[in-house]
Amino acid sequence: MTEKEMRNAMALHGQSLFNRNYTCGGSGNISVRLDDGILITPTNSCLGRLIPDRIAKIDWSGQLLAGDRPSKEWILHLAVYRSRPDDKAVVHLHSPHAVAVSCLEALDPADVLPPITPYFVMRIGRLPLVPYYPPGADALAEAVGDIAANYNAVLLARHGTVVAGKNLDDAVYNSEELEETAKLFILLKNSRYTVLDEAEILELNKRFPR
Repeated sequence: MTEKEMRNAMALHGQSLFNRNYTCGGSGNISVRLDDGILITPTNSCLGRLIPDRIAKIDWSGQLLAGDRPSKEWILHLAVYRSRPDDKAVVHLHSPHAVAVSCLEALDPADVLPPITPYFVMRIGRLPLVPYYPPGADALAEAVGDIAANYNAVLLARHGTVVAGKNLDDAVYNSEELEETAKLFILLKNSRYTVLDEAEILELNKRFPR
């Protein structure tokens, strides 16, 4: 894709996510890796009303090259890219069910959501919880970057999700699967339910390596 096509694709995905309540107001941000930096949604921008030409372009030091001022989470996105050199896109959402899960007590910080469906295993696998840090803080980016080397998705305590993918579509679809699994978890929380066992997870990982 050309840079112009990437900008248009970011706007289309942003509108889709916003229209389906995966994010609201000016929350959430999307980025795409380029050879000379990244494209990232502007600060305080609504994902439902992105203007492609105004999407920020920054270099690997965070210097603005084009577009509007980048999201305050730009340092978090760069941290993920540095930890995951093969991934090309990052989506950060404040999706309601995932945020609700992140506020629950007695979570396993190494593996927050159970393997309810094969699609969660195929797209996310294990989901670690990052302790609370203020949005935009250097410490948050550092913590996410450290964990992202081993996981393509993390849950931020009382904040939201950060999900990477091999391309923009992949990162968005991974984010959607995480939110849908969080929704299922909330719906099932007070019920008896089954999950995939280790043999079933191993088979999926062999057939659909991430």
